[in-house]
Amino acid sequence: MSHRQAVWVTVAAALMWSMAGVVTRQLEAARSFEVTFWRSAFSATALLLLLGGLRGPAELRRILLQGGRALWLSGLCWAVMFTAFMLALTLTSVANVLVTLALGPLLTALGARVVLGHRLAARTWGAIALAGVGIAWMYGHALQAGDARQLLGTAVALCVPVAVAVNWTLLQHLKAQDSPPDMLGAVLIGSLLSAAVMAPLALPFAASWHDLSLLALLGSVQLALPCLMAVAAARVLSGPEMALLGLLEVVLGVLWAWLGANEAPSAAVLGGGVLVLFALAGNEMLALRRRR
Repeated sequence: MSHRQAVWVTVAAALMWSMAGVVTRQLEAARSFEVTFWRSAFSATALLLLLGGLRGPAELRRILLQGGRALWLSGLCWAVMFTAFMLALTLTSVANVLVTLALGPLLTALGARVVLGHRLAARTWGAIALAGVGIAWMYGHALQAGDARQLLGTAVALCVPVAVAVNWTLLQHLKAQDSPPDMLGAVLIGSLLSAAVMAPLALPFAASWHDLSLLALLGSVQLALPCLMAVAAARVLSGPEMALLGLLEVVLGVLWAWLGANEAPSAAVLGGGVLVLFALAGNEMLALRRRR
């Protein structure tokens, strides 16, 4: 894959990721735990087919059985991401969730500093502080308004970038080894764990056939396929490039929810979101310029 091809693959993945909010708002009967269960179950089915085709059934079985603790820890992180993201969407606005998710690269940098001893540039510390102000603005507005549901949704959404930080810090540690393990199977483990935990909570099922078709779309096209595309593109693109292109998910996701579900972001979310996106984009652009 050339650099240009990797860029377009990442853009396509961000476009697929961004459809989660607006599609979720079109569901008729499925709610909360059931939404999360079906999305993870359909994702696991799609990943079994995709990874089976890419690696072969025997090799996929070997990866899952011999991956060790690192593979299962990464799988647990993916499970937290998949579960918390969908639960947060059922509790708060799409914009609230996506802005909170944008903290992932900054928390990853902080995790690499604490766990791996990586030195952080002054610009990254500044970006972390500025993004913290943006999130505090959003939290403060929810507290002031006394909206417990919005506050809970933002707190649940915050689990996603924390899990992202743990996962990517682990992958950075493994990458430094002479023979790093194949971690693609961790995405499948995450989907299976998420579906298994949500299954008893989702009963009794209420999803209509209309809902199931949309959830199948979310599990396969919005989740499984773009995750594999991003892993492939990450072998070519640098971290700052991946982070910058990943911001498209936030911008497009808010736009789709606004246009397709009439869900206009509040002033607090817009203000806090601008600070978070400005902090991340500025830090990654400076890092990319220095790298070049």
